[in-house]
Amino acid sequence: MSGSSRRVLVVGDVMTDIIVTPEGPLVVGSDRRSTIRSRPGGSGANQAVWLGSLGADVRFVARVGAVDKPALERYFAGFGVSAVLSADAELPSGVLVTILNPDGERSFLTDRGANLNLSPDDVPPSVIDDTAMVLVSGYSLFAEKPRAAVTALLAHARSRGVATAVDAASEGFLREVGGSAFLAWTSGASILFANSEEAAFLSGAADLATQIAVLSNHFERVVVKLGSRGAVIGDGTGITVAAPAEQVSVLDTTGAGDAFAAAFLMAEINGDPPEKALRAAIRAGSHVVQQLGGQPQRAIQQI
Repeated sequence: MSGSSRRVLVVGDVMTDIIVTPEGPLVVGSDRRSTIRSRPGGSGANQAVWLGSLGADVRFVARVGAVDKPALERYFAGFGVSAVLSADAELPSGVLVTILNPDGERSFLTDRGANLNLSPDDVPPSVIDDTAMVLVSGYSLFAEKPRAAVTALLAHARSRGVATAVDAASEGFLREVGGSAFLAWTSGASILFANSEEAAFLSGAADLATQIAVLSNHFERVVVKLGSRGAVIGDGTGITVAAPAEQVSVLDTTGAGDAFAAAFLMAEINGDPPEKALRAAIRAGSHVVQQLGGQPQRAIQQI
């Protein structure tokens, strides 16, 4: 971490998550009884709110529909997040429809809305002042305008010696833009967070050791989430830390990776060793999968 600062700057999406739990398989052209709930979401927003709930000094930069800006600023402030939100007069805030399978896995229908208009003007170099870590959600790299904003920010952070972390975010979108392109945009970051599918795609390798070896050519450290097999940290020397998963009942996996990244970085900011940071990250992810939605419940509890 740079200097004495402990602030984390998060850049990413703000979404409203519409969570659909059908009673059975969808019936094309007809009805299926379902439970439908609305929750605040977005990968970057999730990360910022979890960091705030864990006591971090966190600043969050995003673009939202103009009509939603005042309410969203109040919402983030309630979690201790300093939100720097740009108001978009053309596009509404993003919306994500999540369809949950009985095993807790999910499929997404995504309208990123105002997030697609995030521009370099929304993320000026001054936003990095007094920052120890910049965390960028990969979703911001999957469209041209926000990509220009966050790649410039990452380059500026590295030029100032500020640590940077990138969350790979979505195997589906990674396949759309291409693994080599994503690596070119993010290479040099201090940390890559990826799940096993994302790590396999980005590295082109099936086995974990090779994934770590390949990705360590681009990132100082690689943190791979392995689901029921736990998680590992690796670098150019190989896998350096491994920790098992916690055995919990899975309701909804939405936001688990975001809470994982937030808890990992919070532990590092507090000076915890990598082993403790990884255990804290797994514990946070395990907490999230037992609830509906990817952000903390209003009664915040330390996890």
